[in-house]
Amino acid sequence: MSAITEAQKLMTLAVTTIDHDLTLKGPVGSLDAYIQAVGAIQVLSKEDEQALSHRFRDEEDLQAARELVMAHLRFVVHIAKGYTGYGLPLADLIQEGNVGLMKAVKRFDPSFDVRLVSFAVHWIRAEIHEYVLRNWRIVKVATTKAQRKLFFNLRKNKKSLAWLSHAETIAVAKDLGVNPKDVTEMERRLTARDAIFDPAPDSRDDDRAFSPAAFLPSPHSDPAIQVENTDWHDDATSRMTEALETLDDRSRRILETRWLAEDKLTLHDLADEFGVSAERIRQVEVNAIKKLRVAMGV
Repeated sequence: MSAITEAQKLMTLAVTTIDHDLTLKGPVGSLDAYIQAVGAIQVLSKEDEQALSHRFRDEEDLQAARELVMAHLRFVVHIAKGYTGYGLPLADLIQEGNVGLMKAVKRFDPSFDVRLVSFAVHWIRAEIHEYVLRNWRIVKVATTKAQRKLFFNLRKNKKSLAWLSHAETIAVAKDLGVNPKDVTEMERRLTARDAIFDPAPDSRDDDRAFSPAAFLPSPHSDPAIQVENTDWHDDATSRMTEALETLDDRSRRILETRWLAEDKLTLHDLADEFGVSAERIRQVEVNAIKKLRVAMGV
């Protein structure tokens, strides 16, 4: 394993520890405490940022990487808050953004005269975008590059919650450089809601009537299968009746009361009825079943 790969793994572990330490400053699981803690961390000057970046890049100094990440956690929170309209937990959005920040720190080249935050914005947004697309809908709403572009820009271009007019659709398509049909399709996907496949038992009748599960065909709805099952049942019943007629009265009585009657008798009940042992009744039953199988051809 190369030294730089090892350094990257250790840096990831260090940043995980950072998040844990910040959380512990407030109540367990308190997002507000985390946001307050990262907001209190001092912002680095350009000179300090350059010095830390060179230390990490040239000397694999993990403490320098830790300070770089710590100083930019507030920016992740700021960016993540812009994606709260998708109904996903802010804590998860921040966590994904932190992953993007760590990737940016690994790849940042201090020899270019740019601030780390300008470089990291791309990586932070990319990770949050992937998270939103994976979790916003059960069925993926955007798979191509054009669809992803539409997904994150269409809301910004919509002035209200109403459907876009034809003129607005044309304007949005022109602004984003896509086909108007793609805009209409993405708008439909954005306004659609996930339907519960199988509603809970206490759901309203309307919810259950229009759930996807209500539209599945019954496994017994095929008329051909129903006719086949009915014919098989009638044939089996007929052959069973004929086979029983081939048995002697005692054997037939034992099988009928042991297997076919609603109120079944035990071996001891039949033993008392015929004045023999229960074991003898069991032997007669076994022999009668064998004869029955032969007569029915099974």
